[in-house]
Amino acid sequence: MKKQLTFCSKDEAVRRMNEWGAVRRPFLFVVDYKQERVLLEELGTVDPSLCRYNFNGVTNVDASVSVPVTETVRWQTFPETEAEYAAAFEVVHRHLLAGNSFLTNLTRRVPVETNLSLEELFHRSRAPYRLWLRDRFTCFSPEIFVRIRQGHIYAYPMKGTIDAELPDARRRLFEDGKEAAEHATIVDLLRNDLSMHAIGVTVCRYRYFDLLQTNRGALWQTSSEIGGRLPDDYRSQLGTLLFDLLPAGSITGAPKPKTCAIIAEAEGYERGFYTGVAGVFDGDNLDSCVLIRFVEQEGGRLWFKAGGGITYRSDVHSEYEEVIQKVYVPIY
Repeated sequence: MKKQLTFCSKDEAVRRMNEWGAVRRPFLFVVDYKQERVLLEELGTVDPSLCRYNFNGVTNVDASVSVPVTETVRWQTFPETEAEYAAAFEVVHRHLLAGNSFLTNLTRRVPVETNLSLEELFHRSRAPYRLWLRDRFTCFSPEIFVRIRQGHIYAYPMKGTIDAELPDARRRLFEDGKEAAEHATIVDLLRNDLSMHAIGVTVCRYRYFDLLQTNRGALWQTSSEIGGRLPDDYRSQLGTLLFDLLPAGSITGAPKPKTCAIIAEAEGYERGFYTGVAGVFDGDNLDSCVLIRFVEQEGGRLWFKAGGGITYRSDVHSEYEEVIQKVYVPIY
């Protein structure tokens, strides 16, 4: 019989994560966007034939096992037309103008064709967080969800992207009013989220730049760092804490509840595990990511899911181009 992944409910995941956190038992967690399915396994028991992960070097992949390498990577995308994208954009924009949301993260799914399997994409891609679930998806995420170190919790919202080859790209991104407003909104949202469990929450770094390499060239990305101190008994509330922060602010918007309803109205597809979160707890510290830069296998083909934040100042053409720009693999 073919081995299968076993998922649990949110309530069961919270209970087990609290219990395992209290006794410092290491575990892996993968949570879908709607928090309806959770893969939760003790760290030493994750079957690499079903799930492979590499989160900043914490991995269940045997480095000595060779993986077949396809020399030339073929990568072709089939995005919807700008007119098709505009229909979803207008739903979001109407709600923004009505004051129902300040920022809404609109995502799309783009058919892709490649000569690489999901497994090869996992092994060939370069990203701090990589995850493969057999016959389901591969994710190569650059975005941190939260980190917990020495009793402190940190979030790193990632908002603002530009082609690094454009003239004066960093300055253009930094001075873009729409991008600045979007970033500020998410930083404020994450500060409030962390304050549910942490004290002394502050913005440690604001709008710093990272250079991301892709198969289509380099991108500049802006992020911020927010941190606060957790109570001494936080490990016994680890599951409660993590799920209180979901869904992640950077891939929903503000205010969260109404914005999630707008997303459901506008997108017209199920995100599944895309824009969920995944991570590892080693018994002392926790590291996790947002599941973006995501290729899913469904209906006999591959789909790349990507999106961006929409504000009332957004331009439909620019937002459409940003989605297309994000449909890449970090193989270079």
